[in-house]
Amino acid sequence: MMQRQKLLLHAAAKPILFVMCLLPFAWLGWNVVQAQMGNANVLGANPAEYLIRATGDWTLRFLCIVLAVTPLRVISGTPALARFRRMLGLFSYFYVVIHLLSYSWFDMGFDVPEIIKDIIKRPFILVGFSAFLLLTPLAATSFNAAIKKLGARRWQMLHKLVYLIAGLGLLHFFWMRSGKNDFAEVAVYAAILAVLLGWRLWGYMKKKRLQPTPVVRK
Repeated sequence: MMQRQKLLLHAAAKPILFVMCLLPFAWLGWNVVQAQMGNANVLGANPAEYLIRATGDWTLRFLCIVLAVTPLRVISGTPALARFRRMLGLFSYFYVVIHLLSYSWFDMGFDVPEIIKDIIKRPFILVGFSAFLLLTPLAATSFNAAIKKLGARRWQMLHKLVYLIAGLGLLHFFWMRSGKNDFAEVAVYAAILAVLLGWRLWGYMKKKRLQPTPVVRK
């Protein structure tokens, strides 16, 4: 355990994680280059749909990873894992921004009025956009200066929105797959989120049970 802690606290740990988090983006970029060079099979029959879907998938995956940090830290007894949560959260936001830009560019041609109409008209896009809006203040307040200004208690309350964001992201993902009757991957993400949120609920209930009952004086 001590050896694992030392590795996680090593100065190179964060740069390595940073590079690993960029690998999906680099892979997508490489596929785009390959497609431009004539390898059309790389991005499939609909390259725009592939890129929009892939960036959305990675957003949801990073949200799951962020939610998994605390359970893994507690279960494995490695407090040093907490130092990576901020970076992972910011990469969740990075990929959702790329996802939104991909949709805005490839589907809508950056036509803002049409984008607004589309968001209002299609519920699954409205849900996804709502998740993006909720994630924005979390990304903006993920720095030490923001924590200090908000205060630890208010900051923690704000960042509990990540549970709602994950739920909205899953609903967005479900609606995207519903037209194709493809629910296998949705079920996997739903199971992961159910386990992660269930673990937190179990910990909260356990903590409540262990709290001493207040004595009422007559």
